[in-house]
Amino acid sequence: MPLNPNQTHTILNALGHSPNKKLGQNFLIDGNIVRKSIELAGIYKNEAIVEIGPGLGTLSKAILSTGAQLFAVEKDKTLANYLEETISKDSDNFHLLNEDCLKKPLGSLMDQNQTNDFKIVANLPYAVATPWLEAVLSTALPTRMVLMLQKEAADRYNAQPKTKNFGAISIFLQSAYIVHSTHTVSASCFYPKPKVDSTLIRLDLKQSAICFSKETKALIRTIFTQRRKQIASLCKKSDNEVIKHWLESLFTKGYTQSVRAEEIDLPSWQLLGYEKTNES
Repeated sequence: MPLNPNQTHTILNALGHSPNKKLGQNFLIDGNIVRKSIELAGIYKNEAIVEIGPGLGTLSKAILSTGAQLFAVEKDKTLANYLEETISKDSDNFHLLNEDCLKKPLGSLMDQNQTNDFKIVANLPYAVATPWLEAVLSTALPTRMVLMLQKEAADRYNAQPKTKNFGAISIFLQSAYIVHSTHTVSASCFYPKPKVDSTLIRLDLKQSAICFSKETKALIRTIFTQRRKQIASLCKKSDNEVIKHWLESLFTKGYTQSVRAEEIDLPSWQLLGYEKTNES
């Protein structure tokens, strides 16, 4: 069972630790959300699972109860020590790495050569959600991710063209995954309470998942920094042959000179080129 607010507060006090706002430390205290996360993930015995920011181990214990192999990444040294003392000593299935998840987005999983079939289940620290996801998209791809995110971030990930939230991360993520926003989570489900509500999302790997090259991602990000500017005007001075061919393909598909970045559909962005798919 998850720790209640008083128990969480007591443990943190005993550790001499205050929740770090910079690291986005809001500890999950709602058992229903924990159960929902496990249910959405569909975990089976001995399956490899990655967890980011396990904190005091509430979600970790639920994952381990399924018989899974858990690869957790915790940046906070105090919390990592607590997890070693309370979980690691009692479970051979718990593989904890005290590291920044942006440097090791899959924890020690890569070192164990278990990247053929794995999932990610995480109550993500809000501050690192997007850069961490981009890092994951540059590694071996999990078959499923169940993530707790700030609602604003979840809205961007699932945004459609011609909406204000549609941007570069929408394109990168939706090219590889089917995104399901499954459950709105109240701030009262955390200690301390964040200022905004969260969303629990499930991402399922597409059969023909596309991952963009580093160069293409940089280009798309640059275009979206001026999202309201007409694409033709934005790109006309470029001597990049890829961009020239891309513009021609847009016009062939029926887009006009006045089209803006946020109005272009996903398949058209993919014409810029990509590095790999998960097809054999």
